[in-house]
This record gives sequence, C-alpha cells and structure tokens, in this order.
Amino acid sequence: MNRFSLTMAFMLLAGAAYAQAPSTTGPTPSAAPDPTEVPLDGGASLLLASGVAYGLKRLRLRRAR
Repeated sequence: MNRFSLTMAFMLLAGAAYAQAPSTTGPTPSAAPDPTEVPLDGGASLLLASGVAYGLKRLRLRRAR
C-alpha cells in the first residue's frame, strides 16, 4: 500500500470511531469532572526525572571530551 491509501484508511477508521452512539452506562454529564482538571501523577515526575538524568549524562559526556 502506498502512503495515500494508508492515510485514507486511517481517516475512514477515525471517522467510524466518532460515529458510535454515546454510551448509556457512563457517568451522567453532571458527574463529569471539570475539563480544566489535569491528572498529574507519577508519570509527570518520571518524565521530569528522566529528563534530568539525560541532561546529566550529556553534561558528563561533554566534559569527558
């Protein structure tokens, strides 16, 4: 398949996913959380720690030259 065909297939699949009926078993709209709330948990701290570790590694490599 070429890229155009693959792109079109993904676009059609995405359109079909949006066409699904809303769930009746989910939370009611009044129980939905505020859309401005962002769940920051362990993932953000792991990302920050990995960035610091990568920066330290790069500094050590630069000083070793």
